[in-house]
Amino acid sequence: MSNIGCKIISDFKRPDKSLVEGFRNIPVANIDDCMNRTAAVHYDIKPVNKAKLLGTAFTVKVAQGDNLMFHKAMDMAQEGDVVVIDAGGDTSRAIFGELMINYCKVRKLAGVIVDGCIRDYDEISKLDFPVYAKGTTPNGPYKNGPGEINTTISFGGQVVHPGDIIIGDGDGIIIVKPSEAEELVNKAKKVVVKEEGIMDIIMKEGTYIRPWVDSKLKEIGCEYL
Repeated sequence: MSNIGCKIISDFKRPDKSLVEGFRNIPVANIDDCMNRTAAVHYDIKPVNKAKLLGTAFTVKVAQGDNLMFHKAMDMAQEGDVVVIDAGGDTSRAIFGELMINYCKVRKLAGVIVDGCIRDYDEISKLDFPVYAKGTTPNGPYKNGPGEINTTISFGGQVVHPGDIIIGDGDGIIIVKPSEAEELVNKAKKVVVKEEGIMDIIMKEGTYIRPWVDSKLKEIGCEYL
């Protein structure tokens, strides 16, 4: 009989690095617009510093307030992986702090994000290494398990599979399926170009042309007094 809730999957298929890199420097908001504005994780998972996030999901599910599986994951994750920790949104205990994050940075991981709390905020906030969390607390974690590594998890209201592409900036985090990435990159780049054109007109001419506004007001029967 399998040990339900306590499982480690050693490896998974990662997307081609060039596919991941295609999202480099594209604003998260532009990508999310191309996904019908549905791909963002919950707003309360926020960046701890200004380092931008891009990499491949290495998923971890931990028991509330426990970081045993993250300790194991740090040794298993590969360069370019983002460790995505499903801590169930629990904020009673920190899942990691400065020591663990510096170890992840030295191992050249692409970031660590947690649906839960961290500690050592003052130190982590100064690092050039992407970290996102729901909050902070000085309460340290237990190290008893159980938990899972490289299984499908829930993170901030989104389903995350090992190998998904994780992208984050100051606005938040979105999750992209590798099968949809190539088409999405092309769409998002066109949005960037379009918005750059709009911004150029705003700054040079002081106008922002949006004929759809009056069309929509007419459609909904707005009354002008």
